Amino acid sequence: MSFDAHRHFHDELSHLKVRLLTMSGEAEAALGLAVEALLSRDASRAADVIANDRAIDAMEIEIEEQCVNLLALQQPMARDLRMVTSALKIANDLERVGDHAVNIAQSTQRLLQARPIAPEPELIEMARLAREMLSDALEAFIRGDAAGGREVCARDDKVDALHDSVFRILLTHMMEDPHTIGAGMDLFLVSRNLERVADLATNIGEDVVFLVEGKSIKHHAEDRGEPRAAGVS
Repeated sequence: MSFDAHRHFHDELSHLKVRLLTMSGEAEAALGLAVEALLSRDASRAADVIANDRAIDAMEIEIEEQCVNLLALQQPMARDLRMVTSALKIANDLERVGDHAVNIAQSTQRLLQARPIAPEPELIEMARLAREMLSDALEAFIRGDAAGGREVCARDDKVDALHDSVFRILLTHMMEDPHTIGAGMDLFLVSRNLERVADLATNIGEDVVFLVEGKSIKHHAEDRGEPRAAGVS
């Protein structure tokens, strides 16, 4: 690859990172707005989340096209190849975050038709942690920070524990008062969607480690002592 072509390729990689950051910001904003709509029982905000999801979908398509063009025209190798393939996966993960925000907004719309039931503090903490994990995972990706990626992954257990706690609390409420079953189920769906956002942030954290170190830590491969993938640098 000539010097000019090499410089052009890395300019394209920089632009790809910028687009991912922009998409991440949109996904985080959608998630935040969905949670605000839930807490304030705001139908207008919930509707905005649903309507704005098309912009996130369009960003995924744009990033996907850019990645495919880079793979086809530049034929990157080693870390550059991992960067492009990781960007493809991250864009898909961010699009799914947008979908989960929509799911929360739709649950909010249904809750507005039910007897008011206050979200549990554990649910609010889940929302805070999931948003932080998502933001920190993207920052680690942009910096190429494998330690930061691992740290994001480590936080997922806390979100899982909160999700289990929310389920037990809501189940108790529904058993005590059958009139709360509909609202309780929707709040459980909110919890489930937040737990999935944390999982997606964890996916991004794992991708960061793969990008930087060339090895997979998915499915606790690192804990099992599996060897580093061969032929990568």
